[in-house]
Amino acid sequence: MSTNAAGTGRKGLVLAAMIFAVAMTFIDQTIVSIAAPKIQTELHLSGTGVQWAINSYLLAMAAFFAFGGRLSDTFGHRRMVVIGVIVFAGASALCGLTPTGSLAQTWIIFFRAVQGLGGALMYPAALAIVVNTYELRERGRALALFFGIAGGLTAVGPILGGYLTEWTWRGIFWVNIPVALVALLLIAVSKPVTRFQAAPIDYRGLVLIVCGVALSVFGFQQSSVWGWHNPAIGLSIAAGAVLLVLFYRYERRQDSPLMNVAIFSDRAFLMQCVVLGLAMTVFLPMFFFASEYAALSLGQTTQQAGLTLLYFFLGFMVTAQIGGRMLDRVGAKRPVVVGSVIATVGYYLWASKMTSLDLNKETWYIVMAGAGMGLMVGPANTDAVNRASSLSYGEATGITMTVRNYASSLSVAILGTVLVSVFQSQIASTLVSQGVPAATASKLAATATHNGGSGQGGTGTGSGTIPQWVRLDFAHGAQTVFYIMAGMMALAAVVALFGLPGGVQADSTASTPAEEAATAA
Repeated sequence: MSTNAAGTGRKGLVLAAMIFAVAMTFIDQTIVSIAAPKIQTELHLSGTGVQWAINSYLLAMAAFFAFGGRLSDTFGHRRMVVIGVIVFAGASALCGLTPTGSLAQTWIIFFRAVQGLGGALMYPAALAIVVNTYELRERGRALALFFGIAGGLTAVGPILGGYLTEWTWRGIFWVNIPVALVALLLIAVSKPVTRFQAAPIDYRGLVLIVCGVALSVFGFQQSSVWGWHNPAIGLSIAAGAVLLVLFYRYERRQDSPLMNVAIFSDRAFLMQCVVLGLAMTVFLPMFFFASEYAALSLGQTTQQAGLTLLYFFLGFMVTAQIGGRMLDRVGAKRPVVVGSVIATVGYYLWASKMTSLDLNKETWYIVMAGAGMGLMVGPANTDAVNRASSLSYGEATGITMTVRNYASSLSVAILGTVLVSVFQSQIASTLVSQGVPAATASKLAATATHNGGSGQGGTGTGSGTIPQWVRLDFAHGAQTVFYIMAGMMALAAVVALFGLPGGVQADSTASTPAEEAATAA
């Protein structure tokens, strides 16, 4: 069966169906960040609780993406997309129904994690369907459209979240339900056809990766609350790291692993995963920290903060199309390297202007940062997935998305700690300069950073009642975070320059006798 199984006439419809399916996952990566302050206030969540409401989603996707990829290659891509859409929409409805009271924090964190599980089941299968539908020479443009539109929907999150939050923050979850219904309708009409091959599921590997990811992120996440002096922090991070190493060693010995780690022997695939991991320490965390900066330092409302982030995607959506065409024409290396360099410069200059507290001085650098990310993310992801056989696109997508979401989740935790530390230090120094005793200044600073405006919730209502010096102190914390982001993108550029092969990738996905015998779904 040809990999172009959907037929030329249905390609566009299949692509539209998959874009609608994954649209929910992209929107929810950012929409909760913009509404977090209001959720925290109405549900009386702790600062750590609201950050977990954001991170539990990314954490669940990171932990279960490999599982979702394996399931899609085993039971059928279309089937897993449908299941994932239903799970995601159901969890979204329950997030919107979060009760007030003592149960609220546990409820919303749990069902945000279930949303992440739904996304992990859905996304690898959806991308595998798109890859199977288009020939290798067409995929760059098709996936540029996929990532450009789906990624552009990430921009809808802050904007839509700002408007819906003015009505009710619960609407940010309920908006997923009509999107899910459209996706299911398009899937039913387009009937995408892909190949899959039954294989046993590695549940031991699943336990190892879920526990390893969860413990390592938990340690960094809680470090700003418990303090690095607490032995539980180091133990949690160390245990998570050990479990992830054990997972890798265990998977190498399995005949039917959850994650085929042998694919990392392909140097280009490994380097693209490193590049994607570095890029994702920047891409998704940027929305959270930029939203906090916009609210606390610039005094913007949730609507205004959402519109500010639209500048980022003006750059992103344009260059995503350019990157896809470059991938088809000259290969992945050039757009990945050039995009990483542009993003480095954009984030660095954006950071340099943050303490001016003047959005007009930052706008073009926000656009530049977005343009750089748009140019490199799609080609890096597509080039990595293209290196898998046609029967393991779901698995390859699961691997790349595990890397992406684990990096994002870890970055939110680590950069959140950095932001809190710098903000607290700045406040203490400012108070001392105003004549407050050092010991008292330290206590006041600790209280201020852990009760809103800490990068873990904030006020989100504008900073009109916040003193100018506090706004500036928070800007210094955000500036440090964005300088680190610039450094991560510079490292991505170096890895891509020296680690990626040049030229257009050869088509290595020709059907083998075993693949021709695979069942069509």
